[in-house]
Amino acid sequence: MAKKPLSMEEQVEVVHQRRLKDRAGGGEARLQKQRDAGKLTARERIDALLDEGTFQEIGLFRRNRTVTFGMDTADMPADGVITGTGGVLGRPVHVASQDFTVVGGSAGETHSMKVVDMMESALKCGTPFVFINDSGGARVQEGIDSLSGYGQVFFSNVKLSGAVPQISIISGPCAGGAAYSPALTDFIIQTRKAHMFITGPGVIASVTGEKVTQDALGGADAHMGVSGVNHFVADDDQQAILIAKKLLSFLPQNNTEDSPVIDPDPYVDPDEEMLGIVPVVGTKGYDVRRVIARLVDHGDFLEVQAGYAMNIVIGFARINGRSVGVVANQPMVMAGVLDINASDKASKFIRFCNAFNIPLVTLVDVPGFLPGVAQEHGGIIRHGAKMLYAYSAATVPKITVVLRKAYGGAYLAMCSKDLGADQVFAWPTAEIAVMGADGAANVVFRREIEAADDPAAKREELVEEYRNTFSTPFVAASRGLVDDIINPEDTRRKVAMALEILINKRELRPAKKHGLGPV
Repeated sequence: MAKKPLSMEEQVEVVHQRRLKDRAGGGEARLQKQRDAGKLTARERIDALLDEGTFQEIGLFRRNRTVTFGMDTADMPADGVITGTGGVLGRPVHVASQDFTVVGGSAGETHSMKVVDMMESALKCGTPFVFINDSGGARVQEGIDSLSGYGQVFFSNVKLSGAVPQISIISGPCAGGAAYSPALTDFIIQTRKAHMFITGPGVIASVTGEKVTQDALGGADAHMGVSGVNHFVADDDQQAILIAKKLLSFLPQNNTEDSPVIDPDPYVDPDEEMLGIVPVVGTKGYDVRRVIARLVDHGDFLEVQAGYAMNIVIGFARINGRSVGVVANQPMVMAGVLDINASDKASKFIRFCNAFNIPLVTLVDVPGFLPGVAQEHGGIIRHGAKMLYAYSAATVPKITVVLRKAYGGAYLAMCSKDLGADQVFAWPTAEIAVMGADGAANVVFRREIEAADDPAAKREELVEEYRNTFSTPFVAASRGLVDDIINPEDTRRKVAMALEILINKRELRPAKKHGLGPV
C-alpha cells in the first residue's frame, strides 16, 4: 500500500525543523564556546547589525558538493557562512557573516559562492556590503576549489570598489589569502580578540626564526599603530558593530547617490572659542581635533585610523546635516609634517570621498614634507605624490581653510587652489610661503647676513622682513590663491555657506579608462 503523502502542514513542519537545525550552526556546545570566548555568534552579529525583523536569509540550505576527504558525510549548515539582506538605520544592506562553529568558518567553494552572490546582488541593487570575518581560512579538503572561491571573492571586491561601500568586520581569525579580501574593501573594523595576517607566528618562526605572538603580529593594535591595515579598533563585537553602523550613517548607498542629510545643525553664529585654539606662535603645537569639533555639527567627528600616522587627521562629520570628509594636519604630532604614512593614509581617504560624492574639507597647518634619508629611500616622492594626485583627481566640492603654516610642496598637497580647491579661506595667522621665514632668510639673504657687522642682528631683521612680506595670507590673496581672509569665529559659517553653494557642483574630466597615479 502506497505511503500516504505528507499534508501541507506536515511538509511545512519538516522545513521548519530543518531550518531550526541549520540555524543552530555547529550546535549549542560550539555556540556556547564562542560566547564563552567573549564573542558573539555569527547570527548574533547579524542580529546586532541589522534593524530588528529586517533580516532575510539567502542560501541557508546550500551545501558543498565535495565528496573527498570526508566531505561527503560532513554536516556543514549553510556551508559555514550566513548571507542575506536587511536594514541598517532604515537603509538596505547586503551582509555575510562567517560561522566559526561550522568547520571553523573555513571557506570552501559553496561558502565563497554565497559571499560572491551577496556582493553581486549588492552591486545590482546599489547597497553597501558588510562582511563579518571569523574563519580558519581556506577549506583544505576542497583543494583548488577553495582557492578558486577566494579568487572570485577578490574579483568581486574589485568590481564593487568605488560603486558601493564595502566594510569588513574582523571578529576572529583572518589568515592567509582570506586577509586580502578585507584589504580590498574600503574600511576594516578589527576587534581586539581578532588576528589578521598572511603567515602566522608558527610559519614565521620556522622560516625566518623570528619569534612573535599573534597579538604583536596581527592584532588590532599592531595593524592600527604599525601596519596601517585596519581603520578602526573595537574592544568587542558589539562595539565593532556600533562603529559599522555609525560609519554607514555617513555614507551614501552607492556612487550615484549623495549621503543622507541627518539632523542638520544650522548654528552659524560667531564662535569665540575658535580664537583661542590655534597659538599665534607657529612653533607651538595644539590638537587640531578641537578645531574640527567646533566646525562640525554637534561636535560629532568619526575619526578614521586614529592611531596610525597621527600627524594627519582624517574622518567623517556633518556640516548642516551633510556628510563631509575632513583632512587636517595635526601640529600636536611631528609638528603636522607630511610623511610617507600620512600621505598614504590621507590619499586613500580622499579617493574614497571622491568616489562616493562626499565633499572634502581640508584644514591646513603644515611645515612641509618630513626630511630624512629614511623618508627619501622609502619613496616619499611617490607617496607624497599620491596626495597631489588624489586631490587633483577629486571632483567633489573641495573647501580648504589655512589655519597657520602652509609651506612649500606640502601646502600644495593639502588641497591648494592650484589643485582644484573650490574655496580657500585663510585665518589671519596663515603663513603661505615656499618655506618658513627663518629658512628662507638663509637662502635669500645669505650674502647680506655674512657681510653685516652684526650678522645675528642683520639676520633677525631680514627674517622679519621676509615674514612680513610673504608669511601672511595677503600675498596669496592678492594672487587669487586665497578667496578670503576670515575671522576664525566665522569659520563654520563660511564653510557651511560654501558647501551649500557647491552642493550641485559638476566638473567634467577628460574621458579615459582610468588615471595612472603613483603607487
